[in-house]
Amino acid sequence: MSFKKFDNEDVVVSADAVSSTVWSTGTHELTTFFTSSTQEAATSGDYYLQVYQADTSTANAAIQYSIAYGNASGFGSAIYNNAVAGKSPSSTIFGQYRSLVLGDEEQDFLFGTQTSTDGIFVISVDRARYKEKFLTGTFNIELNDGSNTLHLTDNSGMASTVTYNDAGRVYDIISGSNGVSHDLGTGYTTGTYVASYGKFLPDVGLVLLNAKALRNSTPDLTFDLDTTASLESNNGHNNAELHKLIKAGGSFKLNSEETISSNYVFVRVRNGEFNYSSNPSNITGSGELRHNAMVNNPQAFITSVGLYNDNNDLLGVAKLSKPLLKDFTKEALIRIKLDY
Repeated sequence: MSFKKFDNEDVVVSADAVSSTVWSTGTHELTTFFTSSTQEAATSGDYYLQVYQADTSTANAAIQYSIAYGNASGFGSAIYNNAVAGKSPSSTIFGQYRSLVLGDEEQDFLFGTQTSTDGIFVISVDRARYKEKFLTGTFNIELNDGSNTLHLTDNSGMASTVTYNDAGRVYDIISGSNGVSHDLGTGYTTGTYVASYGKFLPDVGLVLLNAKALRNSTPDLTFDLDTTASLESNNGHNNAELHKLIKAGGSFKLNSEETISSNYVFVRVRNGEFNYSSNPSNITGSGELRHNAMVNNPQAFITSVGLYNDNNDLLGVAKLSKPLLKDFTKEALIRIKLDY
């Protein structure tokens, strides 16, 4: 017998959620942060700042995430044309992420019940890093201005319902750690401007930070945010300011999550099956078994299992870790796992 057709119950489909770090360091926490002067000086540097885990002069340096600043009025970067007010790299960034996240070019970002007149910071994790999505509750970042440290996390551990928009699931970013606020309150800013610190978008690998909330945080963070728009504005200045806060904080924790779909194929070898070797040297030119001992007591060693389609085309081969002795007194059950 050369081929045996699988029954329906021989194939089982399973899906498992697997989590891992998003950083190329292989650790849950990123503690070193570097930028490239070449990238900053290039045209792309007007729009975003790439952050590496190692000095860019070393062979193992790899992009971990990028920082961008967006402002609906074009503040914080040089305008394209003095005759056209409000059009600059920051307005382009704002429009790009507004369309991606909100799906509406006229809508504004709401952080709680407040908008951000100071614009937004966008932390975009490299696509290859987060795979399918972020794992909620693992986002923890520390921002430090040299005197004060602000600990931020998503509120997935406190949210009673999940909000969705064009970018999938949406969570607020709050003051706290591991998905909950430190005082079990809202984790929002306090005072005259009460708002969340941003939006956590796990399904598209984005962190949006509310620039106004960062400047009204508890504790207060002091940083130089450019809120002007002129030909003299310094492109990339605001991106660099957030990078300084993250670098001084020295801790950015985040895990990814992906669903691995597996097919389990159960190969059931009955006692009367596959007892003769398929090696051509086992058969004489007249079609008889070469060794008489194999006539009454045939034995074979199973070393691999071939998977074929209905046209007998070989699709895959599963190798056993060691040969499996098979004769009429033995049966075998071999489980093959196919991951996608």
